Amino acid sequence: MNNRVCELRALHGWSQGDLAERLDVSRQTVNAIETGKYDPSLSLAFRIAKLFRKSIETIFDPQE
Repeated sequence: MNNRVCELRALHGWSQGDLAERLDVSRQTVNAIETGKYDPSLSLAFRIAKLFRKSIETIFDPQE
């Protein structure tokens, strides 16, 4: 799944560790999401969308 997590994180000036803290996940989880190695659960996707004040569809694109 393609996503804009890295782009949005960079716009906020946050490190992967910063974002991980805000989402209550590990930095490795953030890295895996950003690199497309891990698709977040629906609950985590909602938390990411809420944090960035975007819709899930704006952040995550299921089209490969």
